[in-house]
Amino acid sequence: MEKAQVTGKQLKDVTFSVLDLAPVTVGSTPSEAFKNTMSLAQHAEAWGYHRYWLAEHHNMPGIGSSATSVVIGYVAGGTNTIRVGSGGIMLPNHSPLVIAEQFGTLEAMYPGRIDLGLGRAPGTDQVTAMALRRDVRADGSEFPEQLEQLRAYFDPNSRYKRVRAFPGEGQKVPIWLLGSSGFSSALAAKLGLPFSFASHFSPEYTIPALEQYRERFQPSEDLDRPHAMVGVNVFAADTTEEAEFIATSFQQQFLGMIRNTPGQLPPPVKSMDGLWTEQEKYIVMSRLSTAIIGNPEQVKRQLQAFLNETQADEMIVNSAIYDHQARLRSYEIVAEITGMKK
Repeated sequence: MEKAQVTGKQLKDVTFSVLDLAPVTVGSTPSEAFKNTMSLAQHAEAWGYHRYWLAEHHNMPGIGSSATSVVIGYVAGGTNTIRVGSGGIMLPNHSPLVIAEQFGTLEAMYPGRIDLGLGRAPGTDQVTAMALRRDVRADGSEFPEQLEQLRAYFDPNSRYKRVRAFPGEGQKVPIWLLGSSGFSSALAAKLGLPFSFASHFSPEYTIPALEQYRERFQPSEDLDRPHAMVGVNVFAADTTEEAEFIATSFQQQFLGMIRNTPGQLPPPVKSMDGLWTEQEKYIVMSRLSTAIIGNPEQVKRQLQAFLNETQADEMIVNSAIYDHQARLRSYEIVAEITGMKK
């Protein structure tokens, strides 16, 4: 299997978007998290970001976007041009009919601005997944069938007509498949759908998944060629020291996740020494090995290197930063160095 060749693609040639989990920081509330989400979305729109996606997670006190469709409507209502969508909806947690109706409703409210990114993982622990799905047998293997049902609800010419989605039927809501392994990349290739890979927490599978997607891609009514997006954690600041400092909040939160003690996004610390064992440090840093941390020049250089490696068509940036102004500045720096912000 040949790796994608570097073609000279530059950052200015790539679409950049925002991935937001509506982080609830230590000492704050979900209400404040949603105000910050709206603030970031409005700034991102002004700076030239293309999409603003929100992710479904459950039973995690530091993530406010569990009712993903609701938050998408909130963000779309407070912005004007930026595309708003899910990164993603975990389809096995839901009835395909309900998702078709929800996103059909969103598309009717905000025509031409809604994206539907779909994943097959539960977005939570197994006990919570059982509470969501009410079926201990549901393990994600039913995802292709659920996807077929969902797409049929949007298709006015579908042979499945006994149950129909209103709003939803006949609406053109772009469907993306999301993945952190090879399963969804193969399915996206087979169906000719755009694909987004979770490089921000599954870096080791990024290149194999992208290669599989591109090599197996079959043109469809949706796409005539493969279109790949990659997720990337970015912690940008005006100085290297500040960037490394603000990144420790996410490192601490990720540490809590591997300890099975998820919590709110904590304030940054000057040093992680003493907070983790050597083994824990290795696990966290390996899972976040593609995180981009630094001053504007360093971030630009690292983003270009990541683009050279992945040859992505789009990048979606996740920046879980405790201080909201520092978070805004991080996204602003990315907009500046990529040519989005003029």
